Amino acid sequence: MQPAMMMFSSKYWARRGMSLDSAMFDRQHQHQHQHQKHTGGQMSRRPSFSPIIEKPDSDADAGRTAVVFSLKNEVGGLVRALRLFQERRVNLNHIESRVSKRVTNEVEIFADCNCSQKEFNELLQHLKDHVNIISYNTPAHVWAAEAGEDTTTGAGPRPVTSDLVADGDDVPWFPMKISELDQCSHRVLMYGSELDADHPGFKDEVYRQRRKYFVEVAMNYKFGQPIPRIDYTLEEVQTWGVVFRELTKLYPTHACKEYLKNLPLLTKHCGYREDNIPQLEDVSLFLRERSGFTVRPVAGYLSPRDFLAGLAYRVFNCTQYVRHSTDPLYTPEPDTCHELLGHVPLLADPKFAQFSQEIGLASLGATDEDVQKLATCYFFTIEFGLCKQEGQLRAYGAGLLSSIGELRHALSDQACVRMFEPKTTCTQECLITTFQEVYFVSESFEEAKEKMREFAKTIKRPFSVYYNPYTQSVDLLKDTRSIENVVQDLRCDLTTVCDALSKMNTYMGI
Repeated sequence: MQPAMMMFSSKYWARRGMSLDSAMFDRQHQHQHQHQKHTGGQMSRRPSFSPIIEKPDSDADAGRTAVVFSLKNEVGGLVRALRLFQERRVNLNHIESRVSKRVTNEVEIFADCNCSQKEFNELLQHLKDHVNIISYNTPAHVWAAEAGEDTTTGAGPRPVTSDLVADGDDVPWFPMKISELDQCSHRVLMYGSELDADHPGFKDEVYRQRRKYFVEVAMNYKFGQPIPRIDYTLEEVQTWGVVFRELTKLYPTHACKEYLKNLPLLTKHCGYREDNIPQLEDVSLFLRERSGFTVRPVAGYLSPRDFLAGLAYRVFNCTQYVRHSTDPLYTPEPDTCHELLGHVPLLADPKFAQFSQEIGLASLGATDEDVQKLATCYFFTIEFGLCKQEGQLRAYGAGLLSSIGELRHALSDQACVRMFEPKTTCTQECLITTFQEVYFVSESFEEAKEKMREFAKTIKRPFSVYYNPYTQSVDLLKDTRSIENVVQDLRCDLTTVCDALSKMNTYMGI
């Protein structure tokens, strides 16, 4: 049995999120007399690791060798992490900490290093084996702005987008242009190389090292770059082949017509074959021409907020690693078989792509509660959704289309099927290790999209968003001027439509 799979899961996210260090230095210092034995992470422990120079050599160099990482909230966690810097003989220019807004009970650490680029790269490789690296080469002022801190006035926490929305509206940070997705895609909650003890590849050191390679590829990728091509091993290709062969037997009778239309095109243009694993770069170019979507490599699990933000820009975060060969029909996390066979064929459909983007746009600037509701709707549609076609149930959810057992189950008489209604669907529990208790069906992607649009109106945020496909950026509709700009664009589009209707009337008599 193959479990539910997706790039994020509220249950898995919460389980992995039991983390970080008691490194809130000031708070610990203030309460030191109450917890005398609780010394982990205190600034007074600095002598135990490399010296910290509080001022960088120059502002121009700041951030060029800086790393942001997260730690478990446990005594001594920060001390152990900073000892890693000492082991590599790397001094620190500056260090800051903050409570994580992404994962409960985590602390994120910003460390500006005083070292060469070569030493910094070696440090990163060393850190990856011990801590969760969120980003690197991030300037301090950018990190502070992301946290919502006013670095110019010292006024403390403020909404990151406070210059864009009304005063007093606390709006979480979100990317305003497509290049800022680098920040979202690199904020990984769980790396693909971090395997649980029950993972089929947990005791396979060769497999674990291979997974670390895929993490490195994804973490080094930035927007605008070609996606690195992977030289897949014979074992990986054979594993893909088993999955491909067994699933393609079911598609004619279980997959929706949009899926069946695009799969042959992927075979033709992207090398979808039993003996070949498609390359993400080829897939991304194909999707761009078909629906405007692209894919980018990701190192592991993202938070719901960061994952959905990618969809807002028609960007799908996609893994490149392959499940363990000992059990080709099972994977405890989304691998490239799930992404390429489950998601990609439908991302090539314009209506499905629009539906996916609608969910992403609704998440931008939304509260944590609303983001979780949207993530649940995503789960029961794009991951496990059903639709009606020619009087028959068909699957369009990627979790179903990449799982032989659950694909059969969802379309059988044993499955519980209800109509998709976002207001009720968003309260349904998402099951990770078993078949879903209930599946939701829509008459069409268009119907599901319209229902999500109505549901999005209930999202609590002080503005609406408009995606500009020309600049690949988001415009905030928060006042009459911003709305007038959008109306002007719509007038141009309507003029084109009216001209086309006029010509149809003149030349075709319609």
